[in-house]
Amino acid sequence: MEKYQSQRRERRDKMEQLSVFLLLFVCAAASDEPLLKGGEDFDTILIHIGMGKWNIMYYFSIGAWKLALPHHALAGAFISPYVNHTCRLPTDVPSGSGTIASQNASTDTVWILPNDECSYLKKDVTTGRLEEVPCTEWDYDNSTFSTTATSEYNLVCERQYLRAAYQSLYMGGFLVGAFFSGQLAYRYGRLTVIAVSSIAYSVMALASAWIPSLVFLMIFRFLLGTMHPTSLVTGFVFSMEITEIKWRSTVSVVVGMMWGVGTILWGIFAYFERDWRWLQTFVSLIGPAVLPFLLLLNESPRWLVVTGQHQKALSVIQKAARINNKSLPPTDQLLAIMTKVQEQSASEEGKATHRSPGVIAREVLSQVAIMFSTIKLATITVVTSIGFFAVAMIFFGLTLAASSLGISNPFLFMVISGLVELVCFFAIYFLEKMGRKKFAVFIFGLCAVALLLQPLVPADLQWLSTTLVMIGKMASASAFTLMFLYSSELYPTEVRTQGMGIGMMSSRVGAFIAPFIMSALEVDHPWAISVVFGLTATVASLSFLPLWETSNVCLPDTIAQMEGQKGSADHAPKGYESVPLQKDGSGETSTAA
Repeated sequence: MEKYQSQRRERRDKMEQLSVFLLLFVCAAASDEPLLKGGEDFDTILIHIGMGKWNIMYYFSIGAWKLALPHHALAGAFISPYVNHTCRLPTDVPSGSGTIASQNASTDTVWILPNDECSYLKKDVTTGRLEEVPCTEWDYDNSTFSTTATSEYNLVCERQYLRAAYQSLYMGGFLVGAFFSGQLAYRYGRLTVIAVSSIAYSVMALASAWIPSLVFLMIFRFLLGTMHPTSLVTGFVFSMEITEIKWRSTVSVVVGMMWGVGTILWGIFAYFERDWRWLQTFVSLIGPAVLPFLLLLNESPRWLVVTGQHQKALSVIQKAARINNKSLPPTDQLLAIMTKVQEQSASEEGKATHRSPGVIAREVLSQVAIMFSTIKLATITVVTSIGFFAVAMIFFGLTLAASSLGISNPFLFMVISGLVELVCFFAIYFLEKMGRKKFAVFIFGLCAVALLLQPLVPADLQWLSTTLVMIGKMASASAFTLMFLYSSELYPTEVRTQGMGIGMMSSRVGAFIAPFIMSALEVDHPWAISVVFGLTATVASLSFLPLWETSNVCLPDTIAQMEGQKGSADHAPKGYESVPLQKDGSGETSTAA
């Protein structure tokens, strides 16, 4: 009987947890931009370090490296584009005009060039039988590109799927890399992972420009993709972990803008260099140029604290304060803060982790399990995954639909795409004014409205249809920046890179699905493309309702600290006081004593 009652209690507890999970609505506080004061949290140290030359050195190095990533992530646009081509007849058959091309008296055959770039017809005069013969060689239109991987490896007709594979293998590598990047960054450190992956990325990018084998070119594309998230996601997390609370929005947007600048440069570089091998060589040289700057940086002091390397963290913090010309609290106070944060992290890790040493796959799976170990953490993981999935599918899907916008110049289109992404610069104002949660609901909602209205526009108002699509793309570009910032603030330090890695995995799935949606709907139901993307944006917008506000709030360092936050009424970790921002006599922002 007692055993039965115990089982009933366990089932009831599980049902209650499920209900809370489904109905959890933790709304943002109505307070005026709360800022945390006091307490033993690493963000109090960052407030003393402030913003200065030390921080800018990190942002410059990470941002400069980010400039090189679009050149390879979007390589398919200029390395393996669609190129107009015509079937080249066998050498003993002269070119024809589409009718009879040649007659061979010895074999009584007639060659006919059909209106098909993938095959030609061979007609037997005696029997009248027509046989379709697939082409083995083609003549390519080199008016736009002098050489491409498409023309060099004949990625047309029956081999056309290899063009898509060239692009998708990079995304596949990204998916795999995102799964492991968080684990590697937590185990070996942010800077170590960034430096190693950047060196490997640069070497493989340069090598792939001159590989004669298509097979090895594809393999290198996949490996490049695996290195991408370690640079992109870990680099972003790195920049957030050294940034004071009040600067996080600005830094996240500025660092995020480097992708748009890189996209613009990719279009410009491709315009001036039309040979694909030399083009890839030139853009791959950006990586080696940035590497010396990365190697001059120090490890993330926040990560050093969480992993118990207090003396190294103290050295980095003192160096930062010296470069920024700031003063620090006494050393014993700094070490006390570090000790408490590290103890909380070790305690939570001991309760939540079940990693099997020596088996990296099991370690990664256990890290994923941790992301669902509490209701709050599971809510963050699910919602951010939906957001990353939606924004990637919409962004890349609209990019694939660009031909409907009437932009036939691929170089101009790439530049315009980058300029559109730079509009997210204005997200700084809205992120600060509206807060993360409200802005997330707004920006995905704006994207949904624009895309759901687009199919209703009359055909003679093409300018309005194009405008709505561009609004959707601008909104998705801003949402990408939001997702990086909001996710990095929601997750505690000890699982931040793992959580961001899961988010990036979701975004790669969305990017994978987008082409299939396009191909399935563009012929018979082109209007449905905008509807599918609009409905996806609607779901993403509503999914943010259970989350809480993170603007001007200390980043939680441990899961225990995050669990100590008091929902919508108080977002401060235990031991902190939430204090509204005030203006002092000089007009500067300060906190209440």
